[in-house]
Amino acid sequence: MPRSRALRNRFVDAPGSLGERMRLARWERFRRCFPGIEGMSVVDLGGTAEMWLRAPVRPKHVHLVNLEEHPAELPGWITAEVADVTDAAVAAELGARGGFDLVFSNSVIEHVGGHGRRRQFVAAVETLAPRHWVQTPYRYFPVEPHFVAPGFQFLPLAARARLVRRWPLVHSRPDSPESALDAVVNIELLTRTEMRYLFPRSVLLGERVLGVPKSLIAVRREF
Repeated sequence: MPRSRALRNRFVDAPGSLGERMRLARWERFRRCFPGIEGMSVVDLGGTAEMWLRAPVRPKHVHLVNLEEHPAELPGWITAEVADVTDAAVAAELGARGGFDLVFSNSVIEHVGGHGRRRQFVAAVETLAPRHWVQTPYRYFPVEPHFVAPGFQFLPLAARARLVRRWPLVHSRPDSPESALDAVVNIELLTRTEMRYLFPRSVLLGERVLGVPKSLIAVRREF
């Protein structure tokens, strides 16, 4: 394993890493927020089958909606489609099917592309189910979580695009200036004020590391 990959695993990806411990703590908090989750039908906006297969929580049914292709073989309790819920027609068609108890989304809203598309994403969340859990990294946490780079989100765009081609802790290193710019321009971390604006009727929870807010979660538990 390359040294950079081993180092990233130590902090983020591997079993026992800080990232993995935080994910397990988040799942436990999710379970406390929704104690009846085992009987619920969940629509996951932007999620993957792998995440749910590894999760210590199993709803009655999970429907994945993602821009990426899904595995051909899925267990009976998971279904999936390739779609963009920021498209109002797609969200309306999905909502017309009905039957979802909870919208789940993990580290997706910061990727959808600008304020207008975030508002469309939130409209889909509000429409698809009476409950939701929408998590996003906090902009002012000192370490940018996608690239595991201190202060990365505060650099000028051109500097971020240059750095991402050299920084040892990136998940997938861009192979050209164009792909490097694409990797960084499509991530817009949100503040507490923005999340409160987008989800005014939700409870806004925070996750902390050493007392510092690391991520924000908009939660609606009841109808």
